[in-house]
Amino acid sequence: AKALLARIADEFAPAAFANSLGAEDMVLTDLIDAIQAPIEIFSLDTGRLPAETYTLIGEVEQRYGSKLEIYFPDAGAVEQYVRSHGINAFYDSVELRKACCGVRKMEPLRRALAGRKAWITGLRAAQSVTRAGLPVRETDTANGLEKLNPLSDWTETEVWAYIRINEVPHNALHDQFYPS
Repeated sequence: AKALLARIADEFAPAAFANSLGAEDMVLTDLIDAIQAPIEIFSLDTGRLPAETYTLIGEVEQRYGSKLEIYFPDAGAVEQYVRSHGINAFYDSVELRKACCGVRKMEPLRRALAGRKAWITGLRAAQSVTRAGLPVRETDTANGLEKLNPLSDWTETEVWAYIRINEVPHNALHDQFYPS
């Protein structure tokens, strides 16, 4: 994974890593720091993150000595969505869930990826049936860049072994069996 990250930094500059602050993403944060790769690490703050996630952001910044680039949704778009549909409307239908994701995740992600040649994710093939054939490298046509999944072949056991052996900070919600 370190060699792949170094290659990504060389071949796809500028590259960025979308850190959702889950276990896999904390492994990648640690690996990027270990090799001092010139890869921007960013996160999306949807406005609905648990307190434990904000605590982890502070721990990450303290441990690695740099601030995460945080992208927020457009406040006006969030206000319009909430006024039109309600604060928890994403529970009401698939259509409203997609609309919420569009406002809170997709638009900030587009801004974070603007001008990049590649983005790195912590996706793993073993995370779900729909990710079973997840490649290390794929083309993201929607964002017009390469999408790289350096941990695509890692198991959950390997992720947690890395976290424990290297004392990588992780979200306290995982210790309460929160899956992601």
